[in-house]
Amino acid sequence: MDTIFALSSGQPPAAIGIIRISGPCAGEALRAICGRMPNPRLASVSLFSDPQSGEALDRGLALWFPGPATATGEDLAELHCHGGRAVTAALLEALARIGGLRGAMPGEFTRRAFENGRIDLSEAEGLSDLLFAETESQRRAAMMMAEGHFSRKVTDWQERLLALSASVEAALDFSDEDDVPDAGIEARIRSSIAGLADTLQRELARPDAERLRDGVRVVLAGPPNAGKSTLLNALVGRDAAIVSDIAGTTRDRIEAPAAIGGIPFLFTDTAGLRADKQDAIEAIGMARAEQAIAAADILLWMGDPADAPRDDAVKISAKKDVAGLQAAAGADLDLSAISGDGMAELIGLLLQRARGLVPGEGDYALHARQRREVEVALTALSGALETDDLLIVAEHLRLARGAMDALTGRAGTEDMLDALFGKFCIGK
Repeated sequence: MDTIFALSSGQPPAAIGIIRISGPCAGEALRAICGRMPNPRLASVSLFSDPQSGEALDRGLALWFPGPATATGEDLAELHCHGGRAVTAALLEALARIGGLRGAMPGEFTRRAFENGRIDLSEAEGLSDLLFAETESQRRAAMMMAEGHFSRKVTDWQERLLALSASVEAALDFSDEDDVPDAGIEARIRSSIAGLADTLQRELARPDAERLRDGVRVVLAGPPNAGKSTLLNALVGRDAAIVSDIAGTTRDRIEAPAAIGGIPFLFTDTAGLRADKQDAIEAIGMARAEQAIAAADILLWMGDPADAPRDDAVKISAKKDVAGLQAAAGADLDLSAISGDGMAELIGLLLQRARGLVPGEGDYALHARQRREVEVALTALSGALETDDLLIVAEHLRLARGAMDALTGRAGTEDMLDALFGKFCIGK
């Protein structure tokens, strides 16, 4: 196993730079740079020198963490130096000249933590989410996943599956021998399988991590000149869409992200919908608008309320600032994006609906990969409930255990691991 090193703090210049070293030669590298070994797990002021020339490079803090009780599960060392470009570059170059050391690849420290059992795959996915979090809701959900809340549930499910498998094997042993079987064992097995299946079904009702990552999809739709682009610009706080009195100005979908109340949204302005299409390009834009309407988490309909394409659409009359214009009958909200009148009510409604689509405080969201494995396990348990043959039940339980192993990264995840850890920065 190579010993790796990298700058783990932000790019210089900075007040402090942290260089991390992990692997079997980490202790030797630390001694070469500091001239001595600091006491384990205590920060020690040291002079950092080039091992070849003996030139002093900096003075800072050295930390030594003998494995395996470290972040990576290996011997680990850290150099806390001044965060200037020249200082960090000189230390990294000095480490590169030490035999057995090489620069780390993106995410390699975290991958070693996973491979050495310090974290499981779900915790690594949570850490990835935490690195890319931009809103409070994203940060909270990522923290829950990274701290192992989902992993602890998976561990409980694994233990229950193992106990069920043992019970099935015991029942099969009874059937192969002359002993009188426990008359209630099969009923208890079936009841336990049904209970676990119900638990997994409830887990699948959790929000999607992808929605939390990409934003709650809010689509603005309606006829031309209904005020969609003006409202989009008001919601995102910038001129994301061109506003014009000319009907049909918006010919394609315009997407603009925004964070409101700590929740990420993806607002989409669409081409105006009308029966008399002017040309082929407008027809394509209208077709794409219809696709966006179908995929929307929240639809803001800005036409005749009676023509709303979905029952759950928020029906908006958006020209309250126009003198003498009455709000459309049946509209849920009457507002003006220009004057701001009614905008607070719209934002409140958006937040109310969005909170039902993203994790609440102290909760997490499921990634598509995690959801797939839970679905595989649930399908296996459902299959076990559909048969009275204990041999087939045992096979379905084995399949469910395999899905749990994939959830934690114990099996069948090599290609996915390369993609996951490749997204991390160097030094993480």
